[in-house]
Amino acid sequence: MFYHLDSFTNFKNYLSEQGSKGEKLGLNEEVLAKAATKVADYLTESEKPRNREEKVLKELGKVAADGQEKEAISFNF
Repeated sequence: MFYHLDSFTNFKNYLSEQGSKGEKLGLNEEVLAKAATKVADYLTESEKPRNREEKVLKELGKVAADGQEKEAISFNF
């Protein structure tokens, strides 16, 4: 169902494609970062990490102190 979650590389490529689509629609970096944060929050809460990269991202999401830190982590994929 979610082929883009099958591997970390697929997931990064999927996010990159979605970010490019958002930019073409005129969304600015702040809006894109907030959207990426929502996706990261969902994955942190709902998905079990499948590899070490996902485990690191999950831990970073847990320790992020505020929304700005979460946005920075999400946007710098």
